Amino acid sequence: MIHQKISTAYLSEFEKGLDISEIENSKILGEIVGYGEISSIFKVKGFSGWIYKRLPLFESIEQAEEYAEKYKKYVDLLKEAGLQLPDDFYKVVNGHVKVVLYLAQQEINKTDLCQNRLHTQTEEKNLKMLQRIFLKINKIYQFNKRNKEKTELSIDGQISNWAVEGEDLLYFDTSTPLFKLDGLEQMDPDLILSSAPKALVWIIKVFFLQDVMDRYYDIRLVFIDIVANLYKEQKVELIDPVIVNANKYLPDGIEKISRKEVDKYYKEDKFIWQLFLGLRRLDRWFTTKVLRKRYEFILPGKIER
Repeated sequence: MIHQKISTAYLSEFEKGLDISEIENSKILGEIVGYGEISSIFKVKGFSGWIYKRLPLFESIEQAEEYAEKYKKYVDLLKEAGLQLPDDFYKVVNGHVKVVLYLAQQEINKTDLCQNRLHTQTEEKNLKMLQRIFLKINKIYQFNKRNKEKTELSIDGQISNWAVEGEDLLYFDTSTPLFKLDGLEQMDPDLILSSAPKALVWIIKVFFLQDVMDRYYDIRLVFIDIVANLYKEQKVELIDPVIVNANKYLPDGIEKISRKEVDKYYKEDKFIWQLFLGLRRLDRWFTTKVLRKRYEFILPGKIER
């Protein structure tokens, strides 16, 4: 089924009428269906079949278009590496304060999301599903091995970024195009930091940013992240058997993963993201209540990790 793509003009009206503090009061009805570190994810009334990732990051249309071109390149490279992705397109619109990039993807049924399947399938089917994810990530590793001198891809492999659709395993977390060409990172790290409190940007940049970015290029850390994600998904009983499978699919010569380091990684990752979200909430309060300015990012409520 072909779904109608939203026009730039209509999406511009959606953005102009978007009430950040009370979404239900927006002029054009939108439903939030998820959150990223630098984005919020919407359905827009009248345009079923698509979801829209909103990135209010940019100072100019040129800067947004440059990001979109890198996004398209990243998507093409992921496909070249052997991943299946949903259909997509993008729109750039002027916001109230920033230029906003909307990355649209064809909507996936909630029941097909791997994080939801974890709670409806047998343990045997869950282990097979996670094995398929490890195999897909291995495709990225093999692509990087073949193209190391020219192109290197990152991937955020956590369970919530995948869906099973028929015989296909879809990867859909493509909105942060982390990849290197000739050894140079193509993603401007300052854009990632644009959602952070300005007074604390230097602390995050010095102590956290490089480690967070680098982890997505390291297949071993990507595997550890997937296993640790089972804590967040309330599937602790799967951790030990999934570690066995993860070690089976790690490339030769890479150190095996232990339960101890999965637990350590989970605690550190939980601390980083809870701290980051807490600081963003504080920044939102200061911006809206003290400075009386519009805060451009939509933040999630309490997240179980």
